[in-house]
Amino acid sequence: MSSDLQFRPAGLDDLDAIMAIEQASHFHPWSRSVMERYLGKAGASWKLLDGQQLLGFAVCPQIVGEAELMDIAIDPAQQGKGHGQWLLQQLLQQVMDDGCERMFLDVRESNAPAIAVYEKLGFCQVGVRPNYYPTATGKEDALLYCQELVL
Repeated sequence: MSSDLQFRPAGLDDLDAIMAIEQASHFHPWSRSVMERYLGKAGASWKLLDGQQLLGFAVCPQIVGEAELMDIAIDPAQQGKGHGQWLLQQLLQQVMDDGCERMFLDVRESNAPAIAVYEKLGFCQVGVRPNYYPTATGKEDALLYCQELVL
């Protein structure tokens, strides 16, 4: 992994590059207007850079001591290099620094690589949202995860 990795706030000027990764990474990507709304909120979106190259992003709004990872993606050409785990570790540190006591997320039950990273970093499954995510043939469950953060 490059030593030039940077974790920085993302904003509206990152919209085009983030949408390119979003569309390449997800079966059912967010719309441009939804992403624009989160990028317009201070402290809700973060980016992973290698020098000037955008490798990935995370959308994680915070409210009343809790953070919710709503979207995370790494450029498909950069996957499998540990970038997603590094981004999530930086995000966990950021939300702890911001005073959050826990972080929630949900993940497709079929997304074994993401589940492995979440569990490696200390997330525990706390529930299921049946038939939450659209698939090519119907719906699949979302697994709900939480991590209690040490302040």
